[in-house]
Amino acid sequence: MKNVIILGSTGSIGTQTLEVIEKLENYKVLGLSCGKNIELIKKQIEKFSPKFICLQNLQDAKNLSVIYPNIKFLWGEEGLLELIDNKYDVLVVATSGIVSVKAVIKAIENKKTIALANKETLVMAGDIVMKKAKKYKTPILPIDSEHSAILQCLNKVDNPYAKRLWITASGGPFLNNTREEMKKFSAKDALNHPRWSMGKKITVDCATLVNKGLEVIEAHHLYNFNYDNIKIAIHPESLVHSFVEFEDGSFLAQIGTPSMHIPIQYALTYPTRKKGIKTNSFCPWNKQMNFFEPDFKKFPLLKLTIDCGIQGGLMPAILNAANEIAVYKFLEGKINFLDIEKIVFKEIENAKNSINPTIEEIFEKDKEIRLKLSKL
Repeated sequence: MKNVIILGSTGSIGTQTLEVIEKLENYKVLGLSCGKNIELIKKQIEKFSPKFICLQNLQDAKNLSVIYPNIKFLWGEEGLLELIDNKYDVLVVATSGIVSVKAVIKAIENKKTIALANKETLVMAGDIVMKKAKKYKTPILPIDSEHSAILQCLNKVDNPYAKRLWITASGGPFLNNTREEMKKFSAKDALNHPRWSMGKKITVDCATLVNKGLEVIEAHHLYNFNYDNIKIAIHPESLVHSFVEFEDGSFLAQIGTPSMHIPIQYALTYPTRKKGIKTNSFCPWNKQMNFFEPDFKKFPLLKLTIDCGIQGGLMPAILNAANEIAVYKFLEGKINFLDIEKIVFKEIENAKNSINPTIEEIFEKDKEIRLKLSKL
């Protein structure tokens, strides 16, 4: 029996992880955490009978402890870190923000297998996190479809002969629109992703292609490839989830219907495959697969994000914080779509980098950027 803890169980990845576990044999939910979606966490408690629950607010924890006296309720950041100190096999990190970074570091030190969906962990502190993972021999398995595809390809070959990683991108909802047209698009337009069902923030990041730049940074840390050897291919059909190019000129690709259930299940059962949740298959007849170079002029944040990754130090954390605040302002209707890139570019232009920052310095810079931009 494998015990699993899920951070962010009421979000998109969290709910899909529970759907996967429901179909897998010998997997049990030991603990869950969520923010404010109390009605959904109650349903999850009834269905999966976890022993531990961590909530964002103390009052919510007190209220639910009356209803479910046999469950240990925790709350806040300290409660989340206490949750991670339990005995379990796999930690699924589906939350966003800095608290996830702290949770991953603690889980690494506890030598737990980590199934990672949170981007901030590797974008903000990839050097620190991966160095710790190597020290403690802790597996970090990606839940992202693209990084899972790369893992699945590299798992079957002699890795030293892998030459280049190719990360595919659907192109988002504005692939075929001009920049002039993009000025007029609302949050509703940006959230209308053609292929994937995800949370609001990441869906907007797909519209600006920032998400793909963040994935390049993650791939650099996960697989220790130089940035020059990580490429992006626009692939509107989203059937090839990524591929690996080898020294002999051959390619290996992972292909399937767009579904987050597949990378989630692979992370849980790695390095084997198990019969579990089934996604809709597709017949290859008459399926077109198109690939294009990304348009960096049309989507300038894509190049900026990769450039920040190359610079390293504090730059990825600064970009991540600035982008997140700008995206939420767009979702709230306070700025237009192209204003997102204006805010991020301005912050990066004024930023002072620091190479090899400590985790405390990264957190402090993140806090500083968020506080500054929240006042705009």
